[in-house]
Amino acid sequence: MGPEHDTLPTTDVPRRSVVSFTDRGGRMTAGQQRAWDRLWSRYGASAPGFDGPGPPRDDDGRLDAAAWFGRTAPLRLEIGSGMGETTAALAAAETDTDHVAVEVYPPGLAQLMMRLEEQGLENLRLLRGDAVVVLSELIAPGALAGLRVYYPDPWPKRRHHKRRLVQPATVALMASRLAPGATLHLATDVADYAEWMLEVTAAEPLLDNPHGGFAPRPAWRPRTKFEARAEQEGRPSRDLVLVRRAHEGGAP
Repeated sequence: MGPEHDTLPTTDVPRRSVVSFTDRGGRMTAGQQRAWDRLWSRYGASAPGFDGPGPPRDDDGRLDAAAWFGRTAPLRLEIGSGMGETTAALAAAETDTDHVAVEVYPPGLAQLMMRLEEQGLENLRLLRGDAVVVLSELIAPGALAGLRVYYPDPWPKRRHHKRRLVQPATVALMASRLAPGATLHLATDVADYAEWMLEVTAAEPLLDNPHGGFAPRPAWRPRTKFEARAEQEGRPSRDLVLVRRAHEGGAP
């Protein structure tokens, strides 16, 4: 068994007492502030629980991706886009797919918009909010072609492990939002978190692990300076690539 963890309820929880992030706020640089002022109303929106206009919704109250992007295309969601280096690179490499980045840190969102503008990306939108609320309230079951969670906060102290994003209930929620055959891709450089991720995902009946364990590092996942530094410090990254089964316990 992995480390002792508290899990979230299996029902949708729009307001949580235990969250996997800290709203650090933070002061933007002048360039980030200009990007925010100029671009946020076009490319960004706020999830429930955060101030500001939300994204377009359909008649069921879910995210209306076609209205937001102006087209119908496969949709990928990234949880915790940070400063956006990987997010922008993947969106640029997958122009036939629409991408939504979920982040709570305004300077990171602003930096991603700077990258978006510089690269002329029209297939990327940003949501400021709690990823669990986004998945629960905005993303319809089976709507995602892919879900990515790269280097989530490890919350290294044992008493804080309950704050880690990857828990049985959240993985079940993630899996439910994937279309059959879609992928959940997790990556971390924290060894005990990686082992916990492996254990939790193995227990989720909607997910299949075609690698039987950790996957080879995908060549298409951009190698950031933070990953390179972690490797130099003896903390190699581990990737998990899971596939949503067509039916619980069935083949993909």
